Amino acid sequence: MPEVIVIAGPTASGKTEVSISLAQSIDAEILSCDSRQFYRKMDIGTAKPTIEERASIPHHFLDIKNPDESYDAGQFETDVIQFLGNYFQRKERIILVGGSGLYIKAVLEGFDDLPKNPEVRNRLNETLKDEGLSTLQANLQKLDPEIFLRIDHMNPQRVIRALEVFEITGQKLSDLQSQNSKKRDFTSRFFSLNPNREELYARINNRVDLMIKAGLIAEVESLLPFRNSNALKTVGYSEILEFMDGKTSLEEAITVIKQHSRNYAKRQFTWFRKQQNVIHVDSDYSTQILRQL
Repeated sequence: MPEVIVIAGPTASGKTEVSISLAQSIDAEILSCDSRQFYRKMDIGTAKPTIEERASIPHHFLDIKNPDESYDAGQFETDVIQFLGNYFQRKERIILVGGSGLYIKAVLEGFDDLPKNPEVRNRLNETLKDEGLSTLQANLQKLDPEIFLRIDHMNPQRVIRALEVFEITGQKLSDLQSQNSKKRDFTSRFFSLNPNREELYARINNRVDLMIKAGLIAEVESLLPFRNSNALKTVGYSEILEFMDGKTSLEEAITVIKQHSRNYAKRQFTWFRKQQNVIHVDSDYSTQILRQL
């Protein structure tokens, strides 16, 4: 039976390098499962694989949407399952790589058709406008702490969607997702990279500095027509927009990006460690994973 090999882990843990090495070793291609790398023109701030890396191994589900287009985990599930049906006619394995736990689960287990209500959504957006994201984050952390850890809760769209489902159904999104796993026509193995935390935080800080040198500010400037899109209300972009608006200095913006990135990595550590059937790899990632394939 065809197999999906998941390479997950916190931001800046080296998933791209590991996935390319593995793909070359086992004759597989790579499917991106990063909820921000779907978007065109968002390259530096999302640490998207370089042109050279993408040329070495085919990558799928990168640059498939414009920043002002919505794209949620349910849509991703539908598109990926359709894609895999064709892909597995020519290859036996694919590597699913990313740190977005919600999207990984969407592929491996699937979602029920979750309800939508424009009135509830509009009201939550009004709360966002009037009281800020912190109010919605606090509500979600209280109502559904598991989903709060799983999603990028710096992204208002993700927070609002989880709260919308709770208000409509009276049930936690995390519970609804875990009730009925869908039958898949493939097997899977789930590996999570588990670097030393202090070393990871140093990598994060260095990567942010490299992003600035690589032109993150110019990238954000080019994205100004999309500044109100949910895709840009995320780490690395929202802080630079604050700098551009004169609300903070560049030095302060860089410091906050590093802090928010480390906070996100901490939440990813917590969530991946709570998952069942996950193989945690502490060092020499490619070699250790290859031995188990």
